[in-house]
Amino acid sequence: MNYTHLTRNERYQIYILSETGHKQNEIAELINRHPSTISRELSRNRGGCVQYEPANADACPELFCEVRYELPV
Repeated sequence: MNYTHLTRNERYQIYILSETGHKQNEIAELINRHPSTISRELSRNRGGCVQYEPANADACPELFCEVRYELPV
């Protein structure tokens, strides 16, 4: 299975489109991504807030890598 990470530009497009009232399916069609990708991106990167934050999404991959591979002591 091949996949690519969302780019910074795509994340900001998702942010702008969601803020202007577009639905997830519309956003997916506009940026040529699967609707479930948009859904996961919006729910995963809210940063503890109600609003989606693309800047948090850009920082997350590095944070997840550090935490994910820690071995229990």
